[in-house]
Amino acid sequence: MTSNDLFEGLPPPAATAAPAAGGARAASPSPPLPPLPRRPSALKSALKREKPSSESALSSPAAAGAPDAAAEGRVSEKRLRFRTTVDASEMQIIEAMHKITSHIANPSKFRKASKLALQLIDAGSIKPGTISNFFAILEAAMSSPGACNEPSIRADYQALFNASQGVTECFNQQQKNQFGIWMLHAVVANDLFTDDSFVFSKAVGKIKDAISALPIVTVDDDNEEAAALAAAGSKTGTTHNKTDGSVQGATPNSLPDDSTHATASNSREESSDPFGLDDLIEHKSKKSERAREKMGADLDRKSEEEEPKRFLKSQRETLLKCLEIAARRYRIPWTQTAIDIFAKHTYDNMNRFTMQQRGAITKLWNSIKEQQIRRKQGKSVSGKLDVNAFEYLQEKYSHEKISIRHAVGGGGERRATAWLG
Repeated sequence: MTSNDLFEGLPPPAATAAPAAGGARAASPSPPLPPLPRRPSALKSALKREKPSSESALSSPAAAGAPDAAAEGRVSEKRLRFRTTVDASEMQIIEAMHKITSHIANPSKFRKASKLALQLIDAGSIKPGTISNFFAILEAAMSSPGACNEPSIRADYQALFNASQGVTECFNQQQKNQFGIWMLHAVVANDLFTDDSFVFSKAVGKIKDAISALPIVTVDDDNEEAAALAAAGSKTGTTHNKTDGSVQGATPNSLPDDSTHATASNSREESSDPFGLDDLIEHKSKKSERAREKMGADLDRKSEEEEPKRFLKSQRETLLKCLEIAARRYRIPWTQTAIDIFAKHTYDNMNRFTMQQRGAITKLWNSIKEQQIRRKQGKSVSGKLDVNAFEYLQEKYSHEKISIRHAVGGGGERRATAWLG
């Protein structure tokens, strides 16, 4: 009986094959390898090579046998470093400030001297120990207040005083007051010479705020101003009289008298100190020292009491100067609106200025009003009605009616409430 199994007589599949001729055995197929796990992507910072230090380069066996590699490692450690500060002692800084002070008052040397002062500020050399010397630089620069408005050095003055604002915390109160006056001269007043309408309007706004912050002038202030003017006038007349009298009276008394010389020589011979020992030995009694200390304290107290008055006087004079500078630019059309508002604000606050200053403000305001009338009448340079935007709106709203319902309608009519419900 035949079998239906087709694989009968064949070896099983797992059995190994018979050895080949010559003793060589056939290699069995290797089982498949399992799939490798997916590794996360490395960051760029992890791929960077670590910088070998000089110690690791020398301790490695490759560096021990190769001195050139160690030298390369040391070279890679070097960096280019530039010095940004100057190591100067306080005495050297003070000497430099003295030199700047001696040259900065000269307008032709101001630009270079101011740049050196800016370098001291940037280097942080302005400290409590040197603040008095730095204030002397600013004082020398403002020895002539009109020099800061010269066209060639306006920008340099503004740069110096704007940078100096960062060291004002080292100033005392008197120095801070004086610095505020200098800022009006050197920065705000120079902004009035600009061709930028935004800068011009911003400067005018600062001056208006300063005027509004002034106290109202009292009768005593007007009396002190009148007394000071009278004293100045009398002093000027007395000086002229003394000069003429000295020229006329010098001739008869020009030759000395012999009796005068004899009296002086006898007094020197009868001196109680023929060897001049009293000049070498100073005898200071306790009473004289107390009197001197009391006198010094009185002077200090008097100066402290007069400081606010002096500051207000300088501030009023500086603000009036700024108004005059702005008024000189009134011929430029785009400045007229700002100057009109500025002059009107000053005229409305005349009670914050002294009597003589009030007269100058009144004259200036009358001059500006006259020019406004001439422009409206077509008598200006162009021959047209040069009415600016401020004057147009002022004329428009001067005839408008104000509604009791807070401008309900354009003309202020009550009928506008119908469509408002």
